[in-house]
Amino acid sequence: MEERILLSMNHMGGTERRYVADAFDTDWIVPLGPHVDEFEHRLEQFLGCDKRVLALCAGTAAIHLGLILLGVGEGDEVICQALTFSASANPIKYQGAVPVFVDSEPSTMNMDPDALDSAIADRIRVTGRKPKAIVVVDLYGMPADMTRILSVADRYGIPVLEDAAEALGSTYKDQPCGTFGSYAALSFNGNKIITTSGGGALVCPDDVSRKRALFYATQAREDKPYYYHEHIGYNYRLSNVCGAIGCGQMDVLPERVKRRRYIHDIYMAELGSMPGVTVQTNPSTDYNSNFWLTTVQLDDADAPDRIRLALAAEKIETRLLWRPMQMQPVFADAPYYGGDVSETLFRHGLCLPSGSILTDEQILRVCRSIKNLL
Repeated sequence: MEERILLSMNHMGGTERRYVADAFDTDWIVPLGPHVDEFEHRLEQFLGCDKRVLALCAGTAAIHLGLILLGVGEGDEVICQALTFSASANPIKYQGAVPVFVDSEPSTMNMDPDALDSAIADRIRVTGRKPKAIVVVDLYGMPADMTRILSVADRYGIPVLEDAAEALGSTYKDQPCGTFGSYAALSFNGNKIITTSGGGALVCPDDVSRKRALFYATQAREDKPYYYHEHIGYNYRLSNVCGAIGCGQMDVLPERVKRRRYIHDIYMAELGSMPGVTVQTNPSTDYNSNFWLTTVQLDDADAPDRIRLALAAEKIETRLLWRPMQMQPVFADAPYYGGDVSETLFRHGLCLPSGSILTDEQILRVCRSIKNLL
């Protein structure tokens, strides 16, 4: 009997148990400790810049803290990529702010710089003030067109928060994703390139901003001999045990990125020339996606869900693309700018099994099944 093929499973490297055992042996089982410190340091080294990293309990927490540090508050408007997971947009509402959604460009599936420009200009015209921040996503590991997006943002003087939750190991013009803009968010959920079981990180520009983020992530306790609070804080810090898992995962991070890219190469070779199928790939040499998930666009809009259900019957897990935020009931009243690109991508798109733990034969099995169904 053939085993089930999952979309993106966690993939342990073998040293995680040693790091976790050390955390237990040294009695560091709390939301701080040497393994969290080491994990943060190794992330900073991997990103290869002078940014500072704060490990947190989730990528969503990182986006939330980033918005707080950018001064987003009640009634402010924040521009957000429409085609994304809801965690990119929900923290905007946490702050009592208003999300303004912007369409995608077809090549990267990420924020369309022209639609962004139009959105900012119109929000200034309508409200008399510019949006407070811009949340840009590196969807499925594919970098956004950061040159043009940052150019628009700089022209209006609006800070950018990069949601690189799915893009650890991706680069744009040889610069690592997670290092663009004022702040960036990373995710270490169980299905990501590496995992800490659950977790994330905020990439900060300097020590001062990291210290401020840490303040909010640890209940905003003031420096007094008793618990004293002048601000609302949050319980967002990563535990040392999860940090220990992260240290073990960092040992194999380059291998995991390399494997996902190789899996994408198999899909390109097997499906890339099929009529009616387009495998998303790097638009140019400026882009080097980690291909956290390989996605395809199918000419027949009925095909993605039909194939998803048929593959599920064969014990192969696939997923439809993220349903755009302007199509979500919870954001029905939010302003939206652009055309129908994100909606079209959603209706024609399918995410294929891409976990680094999958074998070549399992990926080829997925390809054979898709070919038979088409």
